Amino acid sequence: MNEIDLKHTEFIIYCIETYKGKKNLDGKTAYQKLKASGAIEYIDNNYNALHTYGDEHIVWNIDEFLNKKRSGETPRS
Repeated sequence: MNEIDLKHTEFIIYCIETYKGKKNLDGKTAYQKLKASGAIEYIDNNYNALHTYGDEHIVWNIDEFLNKKRSGETPRS
């Protein structure tokens, strides 16, 4: 794994952990929810912007992504 892939993977793990804590979910449930929705890919594809945000904004951004997916909108990457 190269350094860029490692940074992205670490950040994705951080986002999952942050999301699960803010939403009072266990790790498995949070991961499955984000994986099934495409949010993990979204986080990876938007690493350059998302890694500059604080925890609250990261969770808000993930929620916005999930809300758009549920409503049938195409979330922007």
